Amino acid sequence: MTEASAHCYLIALGSNRRVPAVGRPRAVLDAAVAALAEKGWQVEAVSRWIESRPLGPSLRRYANGAALIAGDLDPPEALESLQAIERSFGRERRGQRWRSRTLDLDIVLWSGGAWHSADLAIPHPAFRERDFVLRPAAQIAPHWRDPVSGRTLRQLAQGGLPSA
Repeated sequence: MTEASAHCYLIALGSNRRVPAVGRPRAVLDAAVAALAEKGWQVEAVSRWIESRPLGPSLRRYANGAALIAGDLDPPEALESLQAIERSFGRERRGQRWRSRTLDLDIVLWSGGAWHSADLAIPHPAFRERDFVLRPAAQIAPHWRDPVSGRTLRQLAQGGLPSA
C-alpha cells in the first residue's frame, strides 16, 4: 500500500455474462481492473482468472479473480465506488439473487479489520466457503489474515477452517 493511500481492500471479481463492446467474462474482468484504476484506485495486485460453477439458478460458468486495491475511501464509500463500476458494466441489483451478472465486485477483506453496517460486512460473510474467492485471493495476498478466524488466506485456501 502506498503512503498516500489510507486503505487497502481485497476484492473478489466475477462475471458470467458478455458485455457489449467489452466481450466475454474474462475480458469483462480485464476491463473492470482498468476501470478501477480509472476511478482512482491504485491496483496493487491482480490474480489469474479462474473458471467456476455458478451458485444458485444461473447456468453460465463464471470467470473469477481477486485484486488488491488501495485508496482513500472508507468502506461505505469504497462500496459505493465499486457499485458504480458494476453499474457502468450493466449490473442491475434487482430481481433474483445469484442470477447471471455482467460484473460482481465484492469487498472481501480490508486493511482496517472488520466492518459491519446495514449495507456492508467485512470480512465478506461467505468468503471462507468459496473456493472461487479463496484461491485467487491466496495467490495475491497469502499472508492476509481473516480477522475472525485469525487464519491466513493461504491457510483458508488449503483447508478452510478447522473442525470444531
